[in-house]
Amino acid sequence: MSDWLDEIEWDEHGLVPAIAQDAESGRVLMFAWMNRESLRLSVEEGRAVYWSRSRQKLWRKGEESGHVQKLRELRLDCDGDVLLLQVEQVGGIACHTGRESCFYRRLEDGRWVSVDAVEKNPDEIYS
Repeated sequence: MSDWLDEIEWDEHGLVPAIAQDAESGRVLMFAWMNRESLRLSVEEGRAVYWSRSRQKLWRKGEESGHVQKLRELRLDCDGDVLLLQVEQVGGIACHTGRESCFYRRLEDGRWVSVDAVEKNPDEIYS
């Protein structure tokens, strides 16, 4: 029997794209990267653990902000190269800007417009 992690098409850096989606509303909350260890830990811990490319380390979503993503369901796309995490977003904020979703800008008349309100000032979230 093969390891379920072996069925994933990891990129040349050992990473796979991961989309976090609110399990209740279906809204896309954020995009991040995962490696084998972060994905294994996500399943074991029942919470989203990502790989931070900028910091080159594991990143447990909510470790600083408290805005943890509880893993409800994990899906793999047809090509085996993109993950979909259906999560319960604790606190209702996924973005470091204090918004519900990282996808808060919409293209309008050739410019990006912020269309979602800041739910909590980032200065109050991060110290």
